[in-house]
Amino acid sequence: MTNSYRIINARIVNEGNVSEGDVLLENGRISGINVRAPGGVETIDANGAWLLPGMIDDQVHFREPGFEHKGTIRTESAAAVAGGITSYMEMPNCNPLTVTHEALADKHTRAREHSAANFAFYFGATNDNLELIKTVDPTLACGVKIFMGASTGNMLVDNEATLEGIFASTGLIIATHCEDTPTILANEQKAFEKYGEDIPFAEHPLIRSEEACYKSSSLAVELATRHGSRLHILHLTTAREMALFTAGDLAEKRITAEVCVHHLFFNDTSYAEKGAAIKCNPAIKTAADQAALLSAVNEDRIDVIATDHAPHTLEEKAGKYMQAPAGLPLAQHALVSLLELTRQNKLTIEKVVEKTSHAPARLFGVKDRGFIREGYFADLVLIDPQQNTDPTEIYSKCGWSPFAGIDLHARVRATWVNGHLRYRDGQLLDGPKGMALEFDR
Repeated sequence: MTNSYRIINARIVNEGNVSEGDVLLENGRISGINVRAPGGVETIDANGAWLLPGMIDDQVHFREPGFEHKGTIRTESAAAVAGGITSYMEMPNCNPLTVTHEALADKHTRAREHSAANFAFYFGATNDNLELIKTVDPTLACGVKIFMGASTGNMLVDNEATLEGIFASTGLIIATHCEDTPTILANEQKAFEKYGEDIPFAEHPLIRSEEACYKSSSLAVELATRHGSRLHILHLTTAREMALFTAGDLAEKRITAEVCVHHLFFNDTSYAEKGAAIKCNPAIKTAADQAALLSAVNEDRIDVIATDHAPHTLEEKAGKYMQAPAGLPLAQHALVSLLELTRQNKLTIEKVVEKTSHAPARLFGVKDRGFIREGYFADLVLIDPQQNTDPTEIYSKCGWSPFAGIDLHARVRATWVNGHLRYRDGQLLDGPKGMALEFDR
């Protein structure tokens, strides 16, 4: 029976529980849990490894079109699948920017031809495309992305009338990058006056400061509250910002929060060793901020954990502070880095699955994914907590990882996308391309 699998002796992590059992995959979907398998089904013995629903990453930058020397949909989706990410939502700051209906359709065409994982794309906001945002096809865009602070790609939206118009008119989820650009520019000038061209990378969280983050994220919350918008603030980094969000059930929220794996794993003491390798926007900040983010995840004040996967070449990263671009390749090691935090008793495996699979599926209304349920698409990842990951085995085109030299005590053994085994024991396997995500809205 082609592309049918029975995964036995797994520790199934799903909907807040860990249970031992078997899962049957047929015709691209989960056809049974702890049921008798028909003949001709390939059996894979998990030997007690964790079986999780595949991660749904709500924030990646795959660089295509326009920056294919950094990464492509093909290479970066392969890295995602190798890391247990079975679906992703990709950002609009490529070239051309994904700010027209034609550019959005072009990305879907590229993904259908090249993506190993399932896919969706954000429609980008600019200061002058409000009318296009109003008419975007909601089946083709997972949300509207607003850069409320300047970052990679020259997409800053700082026109007050445009911001008001977007928050007042769109029915899509508004996903925001929140940093106040004037504050950042003033901090950059102070650092340049002090250090000249040799600004230490440890200055990054002082330049992209707590104040810059809070000023922008509080504005976004104010706009969403006033207009009743559906707001999702991406990659939060500070303890101060946590006061903007409420703990509790995702279903009761109009304003939600995301944190990224690197802001949970690293803090500002890491700049001395990692330097440009962990330069990202918003910046990795203090140990106290890191602890506050972890607490917010555990109390459900933060709703989603994502990657913000954003590859740059080593040559680009080798520049001095002002020249080195911001962004890290994270998709391949996101889940295993989170499981490192479970070893340290900072997160539970159930909480990791909730924030990386269940919550993004619920938040965006992703149809038939994000859970291990009969009838759902068979997007699954098998992770062995008794094997170490070698962070030098890189599928991302840039060829490096910020986790180099760090022990990661879990390893992705296998990943299924739509029931097809696409990664197993260190090897990417041939199979059908991923599917466009569908949304129940």
